[in-house]
Amino acid sequence: MTRPDIDPRSFGKVAVLFGGTSAEREISLKSGNAVLTALKSRGVDAHAFDPAERPLASLKAEGFARVFLILHGRGGEDGTAQGALELLGIPYTGSGVMASAVGMDKWRTKLLWRGAGLPVPDYVLLDANSDFAAVESELGLPLFVKPANEGSSVGISKVKTPGTLAEAYREAARHDSLVLAERFVGGGEFTVAILGEGDDFRALPVVKIEPATDFYDYEAKYFRDDTRYLCPSGLPADKEAEMQALARRAFMVLGCRGWGRVDVLMDGDGSPYLLEINTAPGMTDHSLVPMAARAAGIDFPGLCVKVLELAHVG
Repeated sequence: MTRPDIDPRSFGKVAVLFGGTSAEREISLKSGNAVLTALKSRGVDAHAFDPAERPLASLKAEGFARVFLILHGRGGEDGTAQGALELLGIPYTGSGVMASAVGMDKWRTKLLWRGAGLPVPDYVLLDANSDFAAVESELGLPLFVKPANEGSSVGISKVKTPGTLAEAYREAARHDSLVLAERFVGGGEFTVAILGEGDDFRALPVVKIEPATDFYDYEAKYFRDDTRYLCPSGLPADKEAEMQALARRAFMVLGCRGWGRVDVLMDGDGSPYLLEINTAPGMTDHSLVPMAARAAGIDFPGLCVKVLELAHVG
């Protein structure tokens, strides 16, 4: 997918934008260092840039021609950094302002997907005055409670016992004023990486996720070694193709571009449901986009160069 004749010098001076101040800083540091090493290994003039330590405006003053944006969470994945880079006129990787902002908001993402006729699990918005017993009855147990504007499973709880939804709500509300309760879909968890634009736009092989813990939480995602990842996914070919087509459609409905990752649940009947989208996915040694890329014959440095090649303004 990456042009074999591309000259790494054509990218100019590249800033790998990582770290930041969100709840996902630790993961962004891991992702960013991996990307930085990979780009340098391919001869790209890449440099670390942490906006928690330097203002974004200095990117222009320091002569950066392109940005690999690998900030996770608020302040980096929510359209704010994208907007600043637009104003600076510096090409950056991943989705633009609107798609990044919407993709970070799980509620509004679900509204758009549902409005486009795409399947999402049933959910209820919670606040301090919600009838928690009624929500438990409506959605059934177990169910998930999550902040709408955090990633990496920050603030998420699995509610299994009647009468404990209120406690889970309070935990999620520590991270965001907008909190969702979501129906449990228990037939399997999958993710579909998207890479490319135009005629080169495709879904990579599906990855099936089998956590050893009760659900795919922060520890299972980034630090545990007993989470199982299956790629090939083990799905029949027609089911894999169906899931890839759904992920491509979900990506396009939100106006995303370049690269990303769509998380999908499957129910007991084999029907897929869209869970959420990641517009700046993790690039750590536990991350799923590099895993899918390897299955498609793209090594990690090649993946990083391809994403960088798709950098844009506007």
